[in-house]
Amino acid sequence: MPPPELSVQPLDSGATFRNQVYRRLKQAIIQMDIYDHPGDVRLDERQLSGLLGVSRTPIREALTLLEQEGLVRLEPRRGIYVVRKTKTEIIEMIIAWAALESMATRLAAERATAEDIGTLWDIFRSFEEQAPSDNIQEYSDANIEFHKAIIRLSRARILETLTDNLFIHMRAIRKLSIRQDNRAEQSMHEHRDIIRALERRDGELAERLAREHTLGLAAHVERHGDFLDWLRLAEVRGPDVKAAFKDGLPLM
Repeated sequence: MPPPELSVQPLDSGATFRNQVYRRLKQAIIQMDIYDHPGDVRLDERQLSGLLGVSRTPIREALTLLEQEGLVRLEPRRGIYVVRKTKTEIIEMIIAWAALESMATRLAAERATAEDIGTLWDIFRSFEEQAPSDNIQEYSDANIEFHKAIIRLSRARILETLTDNLFIHMRAIRKLSIRQDNRAEQSMHEHRDIIRALERRDGELAERLAREHTLGLAAHVERHGDFLDWLRLAEVRGPDVKAAFKDGLPLM
């Protein structure tokens, strides 16, 4: 299985190179499937310099910022690696996300316009004629878009900021887990219930449904997330964990 691809967008003129590189690299890391690959997720300064068309100085400065945020780790004489979390850490992050997103959902019930709430239905429009499992990649993208939209509709910038770094790991875990245990169909049903609660402006119900929905992901990771610790061991000790994967998915 090839390592996850790093898709870096070209730089714009105007902002400082360091800030531009920081934003481009962070977005690229967010888009990577960092838990769907048994090997290290390594970044190469020379490759990044060529992709972005800048010297290695602003790249190193941007990587230092990303390291401070806990998104990468810099190991002398070894390289730069995207940080992956253990099973316990992921569960803790999901619980934190559940708390933040459930409050965002309550605020969305109070603050979002009817038109804004209607756009949540549009995210899943293509699944009115097909089951989510019939096109799991498309549904996975829609699922992630839905959760980002809920945070946005809260009109609370601090919630967007607080969930930003969590989202890197939440996106990767949601994308992986949505393929398992009929979670796509269950997820679709729960999303619809949340949207209906928002339409009725029932903030208390919407908050509870959003919290239970995300805590369901925590329970799933608790049952099936041992592979996360295998990945961490692979990073630290370098054992062969490829046998734990089949067609890009952990055997759980």
